[in-house]
Amino acid sequence: MDHFDLIIVGAGIVGAHCAKLATERGCTVALIEPDVIGGGVTAASMGHLVAMDDDPAELALARYSLGLWEQYKGVADAEFSRCGTLWLAATEHELASVPARVQRLAKAGIHAEAVDAAQLRQLEPTLAGDLLGGMRVPGEAVVYPPGICNWLVARAVAGGARLLQGRRVVRLREQGVELDDGSHLAGPVLVAAGTASTTLLPELPMHQRRGHLVITDRYPGTLRHQVLELGYANSAHGNDAVSVAFNVQPRPTGQLLLGSSREQGVLDGAINPAVLRSMLQRAFRFLPGLQSLKAIRVWTGQRPCTPDGRPYIGAVPGRRGAWVATGHEGLGVATSTGTAQLLLDLIEGRVPAIDPAPYDPARVIAWA
Repeated sequence: MDHFDLIIVGAGIVGAHCAKLATERGCTVALIEPDVIGGGVTAASMGHLVAMDDDPAELALARYSLGLWEQYKGVADAEFSRCGTLWLAATEHELASVPARVQRLAKAGIHAEAVDAAQLRQLEPTLAGDLLGGMRVPGEAVVYPPGICNWLVARAVAGGARLLQGRRVVRLREQGVELDDGSHLAGPVLVAAGTASTTLLPELPMHQRRGHLVITDRYPGTLRHQVLELGYANSAHGNDAVSVAFNVQPRPTGQLLLGSSREQGVLDGAINPAVLRSMLQRAFRFLPGLQSLKAIRVWTGQRPCTPDGRPYIGAVPGRRGAWVATGHEGLGVATSTGTAQLLLDLIEGRVPAIDPAPYDPARVIAWA
């Protein structure tokens, strides 16, 4: 039986970051991926590197992670673009929330600035003319998740990690795993399998939310910033069966990536025409010129969600040698760097840079 310092289940963006970091720290690593590297949740992610300030724990992890993303800004496969973020106010209530949000971000060390309606039109002339203003976070960025994920895995393999692609973990064992070919690997196990994590760890409550994405043909210069409505968090953190919010990114290719939608508990990959129509209508309200652009692809994906909206990062209660990193909902890409650092510090007994308690999977015991 082969023994490793760390067995990572899942080669999505979180597992890939963990594999690269673990090999850099001198660990022997097995990385197990039954399908495409960077597929699944990662392939259905927008790749926005943003700090959501609604929850202090979410903000702490995002702030930590955004700083760590800086090391990849020169990696061509990452398609790192520091376009900045514009949060848009369509109502007086949303506009009134801006000063407090600017203050919360500043307290976390993130520079943000309020913008009025005139400044908004100067920054992005194609936005709807009746928007009241908003907030600009100039240091934020976007990346291409599948590209950086494949690069991270390649670096991990070059550093000595063993990639088992096409193999599936059928069950966790104490200090190891059993694969679908009947073989066994020994060592501590990290489950970073996104929506598939609950198959191996059914004791950790999690649900799924399906989302739609649309990408356009190439229209360079249409947008300079990634743009989101200030009410985005109501969709991201709400419990509605179906919700949509405005979220558009300019890609370095000149394309525009459009989101976002959320459907609770819909597990198939089909396109829902009604939800797609609602999402596009929401986008047209903020960016009317989108109606004249050509969309070249529409697809869906799943987001793994925990009951309290915070990811599981840490030791699995009741399972010796088992760790987990999943449940990031829509911020898995943005917080993948910090998740990997936090988790590897916990595994190795180091003091993490941020408090790990809010993400500890042991909180499920209190829920029960």
